[in-house]
Amino acid sequence: MAFDFIQAALAARRKDTLFRQVTTLDSAVGALIEVEGQHYLNFSSNDYLGMRQSSAVMQGWVDGIGQFGGGSGASPLVTGHTQAHQALQDSLAQGLEREAVLLFGSGFAANQAVCQALFQAQPSILSEKRDGYILADKLMHASLLDGAMGCDAALRRFAHNDCTHLHTQLNKILGAESRCEVTQADVLVVTEGVFSMDGDQAPLTDLSALSKQHDAWLMVDDAHGFGVLGDTGMGALEQAGLSDQDVPILMATFGKAVGTAGAFVAGSQDLIDYLTNFAKHYIYSTAMPPAQAVATLASLQAIQQSDQRALLQENIETFRQLAEAAGLTLSPSTTAIQPIIVGCPKKTTALSQRLRKMGLWVSAIRSPTVPKGTDRLRITLSASHHKQDIQALVDGLTLALGELRSDN
Repeated sequence: MAFDFIQAALAARRKDTLFRQVTTLDSAVGALIEVEGQHYLNFSSNDYLGMRQSSAVMQGWVDGIGQFGGGSGASPLVTGHTQAHQALQDSLAQGLEREAVLLFGSGFAANQAVCQALFQAQPSILSEKRDGYILADKLMHASLLDGAMGCDAALRRFAHNDCTHLHTQLNKILGAESRCEVTQADVLVVTEGVFSMDGDQAPLTDLSALSKQHDAWLMVDDAHGFGVLGDTGMGALEQAGLSDQDVPILMATFGKAVGTAGAFVAGSQDLIDYLTNFAKHYIYSTAMPPAQAVATLASLQAIQQSDQRALLQENIETFRQLAEAAGLTLSPSTTAIQPIIVGCPKKTTALSQRLRKMGLWVSAIRSPTVPKGTDRLRITLSASHHKQDIQALVDGLTLALGELRSDN
């Protein structure tokens, strides 16, 4: 019978406590969500600065809809690119100190587009044979890994944040290439500014130096750093003081700290022109709604003028102080992502359910999203949380972990 593996795959997921279902929210206001008539403090949102319900963002949507309507009506290269899109791209390019920026419908699409456009066969253009390599951090997001596996490049993964292992990988590639005079290699090293499940940051300065030393390009996925890190919120590269020469490709999203949706790739004018001509995810997708671009630009401008980033930092410090005082085991993360590693999918799910009974929404993250044996509660903090919310979370974690230990 065709596709008879479907039921078996679902049964296996249920057996291993890895089955996933969508949760439908009745409402979401600030740090509160309502599910099936019950209210919860939400510690599972990527809305780090509370911008999605800010007056600036909501008014931006209204103004954009009033001017451009509900959607873009076409792909960007047909008639879908408006002044709203161009204004957002220009503002980003200026703030990031990059020559150009290209907008995408999602970070998933942007990551795949970069991989597939840079590593597609160009037989009519190139006379010599070129090998392609993508060297990705072991904990890279699934969107990048999926894109890398679906393109004409060899994917190799280096140990998480391990420059020594990356150096070894690069030397192996260069050694192999040096034995073949007719072959040239294009090498892309990829990491994240802030890792989505662990909350730690990549050693960007060292990775950049290593990449340049080996004539490789460094790409940074800054989905969880953009809007939060740096003096003006431009992200991990601004925080590290790295230029476009240090990091030729930057990808980031608007669905986290910025509070809207979509993504962008920033780089040289040649890179953006190339993606405009060869990135299928851009060429053949309807452009994001112009109103979304207006709201996104309004959010970026509001972030510059607000104290939301300072509030978030205060909440991160408050959580870590209260958690350490309560004897909770924390990761080294100093970002809004604060995982509590449990290591067992059943125990992680049980903890999440216990917290839910206390009015605390903390999602259980299990494999394959994270490696087996690192199942966790993924706590995300926001500028929308108050100190009493964070105290309630720490109290709930202490109680739930104690109950779980006594059950065992």
